[in-house]
Amino acid sequence: MAYNKKNPVKDLDRIDRNILNELQIDGRISNVELSKRVGLSPTPCLERVKRLEKQGYINGYTALVNPHFLGASLLVFVEITLNRDTPEVFDRFNRAVQLLDDIQECHLVSGDFDYLLKTRVSDMSAYRRLLGETLLKLPSVSDTRTYVVMEEVKQTSKVALNNLLDA
Repeated sequence: MAYNKKNPVKDLDRIDRNILNELQIDGRISNVELSKRVGLSPTPCLERVKRLEKQGYINGYTALVNPHFLGASLLVFVEITLNRDTPEVFDRFNRAVQLLDDIQECHLVSGDFDYLLKTRVSDMSAYRRLLGETLLKLPSVSDTRTYVVMEEVKQTSKVALNNLLDA
């Protein structure tokens, strides 16, 4: 099956998409149960899963832990503005942020700031320490803006495959 660079989801047939949807809902589903849900026998189902893994459609499997049970109940987004916009400055910042376990996500964005970071901490004191001792000391940071989440209305990592078919 050739990889479609413009829209790789179009390389997937209905069964592949169903497999991906089921695995996004429950990554621990047994192959026997998965094969029943997608209408295949177990061996071809497993072969498809292995192919989807090999082709990079499936990056891995992970447990979704409850951050509140772990004491990380404060969700914070941080805008970061750098003092220059050269490739070297971005590379240094990228390398530095990769080393920070406290940062869950880091995105280079277009707009009035350069990066959007996501972090979870125990409370505002912990965030103030992270900001003062770590984030403000990252290479070339000139400004930050903090957004504290008051209520998580929706959070998912599931990719809506059906919406991508029309792209």
